[in-house]
This record gives sequence, structure tokens and C-alpha cells, in this order.
Amino acid sequence: MAPNISPLIIFIASIFTSNMILNNFLGMCSYLSVSTEYKTATGLGMAVTLVLVLTTAINWPIYTYLIVPSNLFYLQYIIFIMVIAATVQILEMGMDRYTPDLHAKLGIFLPLITVNCAILGVILFMVIRNYSFVQALLFSFGSGLGWWLAINMLAAIREKLATTKLPPGVKGPALAFIVTGIMAMAFIGFSGIFTIQ
Repeated sequence: MAPNISPLIIFIASIFTSNMILNNFLGMCSYLSVSTEYKTATGLGMAVTLVLVLTTAINWPIYTYLIVPSNLFYLQYIIFIMVIAATVQILEMGMDRYTPDLHAKLGIFLPLITVNCAILGVILFMVIRNYSFVQALLFSFGSGLGWWLAINMLAAIREKLATTKLPPGVKGPALAFIVTGIMAMAFIGFSGIFTIQ
């Protein structure tokens, strides 16, 4: 039975109080690697959001109408990952065809969306929390927007600080970790507004 939580609250909470990056720290690899340029970060954020929504829309009925009735719980991870991989492959082919510049900039990080733990994390949260279809869709969309918001904020800050003279120990990955920590602390301020379990 789905929890009695408004889908709108789930959507807002997944952006702010349960942010995949800043609260759950899922999807950090591509978040740290691609956040050096704002335009590229925006493209990856859009791709991750699209993959999250599509894979949730496909995996929810598969879980509800195939895995649960057939008692195939031992196969659920394999099935979820296969759906994610197929979705990312189709998205990559579409981007290569219609946005080759963005496809080239994202490079290896586009196919790596397949192993982005935020994608699988959203699917598993959907299962663990027993969300309805609408709740799961809004949770995945909000999680994608939250991930996109976090990577865009980091990319904007890193671009701005790229021309600033910084101490040698604060450049590169160290700066990304410091900024991410500060953003995570700022997002803790939203924690009293909405929470989802």
C-alpha cells in the first residue's frame, strides 16, 4: 500500500530536503567530474532527469505487475539495471544524432549515467517506500531536478572561481568538495519544511 503522502510534497521534498546529491550523496562521480562547465552540467542534468523519469515510468509497472505477482524479487536489481542501461543507450543515440556538440562534451559521462547510483537509488527508494505510480513519477522528476539544481549550482560557482586566485590546496577537487559541503549545509535549512521517509 502506498504511503499517504501528497505527491506534491514528495516532489518538493525530493528537490530540497531529500536531494539525491546534497542529502543522500548519490551520483557524486559525474556530479564532481562534469561540474567544471555550466553548459555541460546543464546538459548532463537534463539527461539525468530524463533518464530518472523514463526509467521510473518503466520500472514501476514492471515491479508492480511482473516482479511482485511472479515473486521474482531475486531478479529485480538485474531487471532495473537492464531498463536503465537500455534507456541510457537510446538517449545517447538520440543525443549523438540531434545534439552532437553536447554529446561530444559529455563524452564518457553520458553512458556512465547507466551506473549513476542516483538513478538506481531513486528506483530502490520507490520500491522501499512503496510509492504509487504518480508518487514515484513525481519523486523521480523532483530527484532529477534536485540533482540538476545541485550540479548547476556547483558548475556556476566553479566557473566563477576559475578566474579567482585561490590557495593551491583549494583548487580542483578540493574546491568542489568544499562547495558541495557548504551547499549541503545550506539545504539542511529546508529539512523542517517537508520530509519523506
